[in-house]
Amino acid sequence: MTETTEVLRAEKVTKRFGGLIAVNTIDFAIPRGSIVSLIGPNGAGKTTFFNVIAGIYDPTDGRIEFRGETVIAHPRRAWLEPILWLVMPGVVAMATILASLAGLAQGTVILGIFATILVLLASLVTGVARGPAYQRFLGRFGIFRSARPNDMVVAGLGRTFQNIRLFQNMTVLENVQVGMHSRLHAGWVDALLSTPRNRAEELSSRIRAEELLALVGLQGTGDGLAKNLPYGDQRRLEIARAVASNPVLLLLDEPTAGMNPNETAGLTSLISRLRRDLGLTILLIEHDMKVVMGISDRVTVLDHGEKIAEGTPDEIRRDPKVIEAYLGAPAA
Repeated sequence: MTETTEVLRAEKVTKRFGGLIAVNTIDFAIPRGSIVSLIGPNGAGKTTFFNVIAGIYDPTDGRIEFRGETVIAHPRRAWLEPILWLVMPGVVAMATILASLAGLAQGTVILGIFATILVLLASLVTGVARGPAYQRFLGRFGIFRSARPNDMVVAGLGRTFQNIRLFQNMTVLENVQVGMHSRLHAGWVDALLSTPRNRAEELSSRIRAEELLALVGLQGTGDGLAKNLPYGDQRRLEIARAVASNPVLLLLDEPTAGMNPNETAGLTSLISRLRRDLGLTILLIEHDMKVVMGISDRVTVLDHGEKIAEGTPDEIRRDPKVIEAYLGAPAA
């Protein structure tokens, strides 16, 4: 991907659910290496906007660039994609049959081999390889398919959730190793045959998982079940799992929710350390204004799906629209 000074840029992003406009024409940018907070009253559209960025929701309008490439946009002519999947393999299959018949008639298998290669190429073109090259291929037909969550993870985005989503009956270490899945290369054959590559990746992933657990303050807990961790430590584990995918941009959805003041202070320090030690760019939704004002380089404020203010923490603290959104308009 083309690296830019902005790791992410959203332009005129809108998301409607029927007649409800949850996010309305938002322009938004995240400078590389920064900590940006997204705040607003309950129902302001923050998590919906997060989900659009993460590829969970397609926008109703607008587009998002990630690391210099458009990855999220309102799908155009998406109905053509499944037709391509059906038509192109069908055409190649017919060519295969004709080539095979010709090959048999001439007593040679060359044309049959050639047809098999065509089938393999067609499989790649029609969706097995769904990376940037596939997106550009669709673009030739006027089709744009927004990136899905797995595409965004591969591209370099990691996230946590407002409600903790761990694999409760897996060990702490296994939860972190799951986060590395998109970066591992051994396949099911390697696992079945216990190949040297599979054993090497298993060892390296375990070592890396233990390093990440130490980074988030959970050293020594790897063999216990995730469900047995205290609430605050489960939050830390979810962050470790997100970081395990080696992201460029980390999305944190209310990371200090439900924590006591000591836990909040510890997690705030961890977020700063992730930026400093790993070079991560961080976007967080947070209701604790002490956290927001203490670690953010920039703050964006949403209210009823619209951006009402953006600036440094000091600018946001004094903005009349922000004060009104949180405290209400003064009585006439």
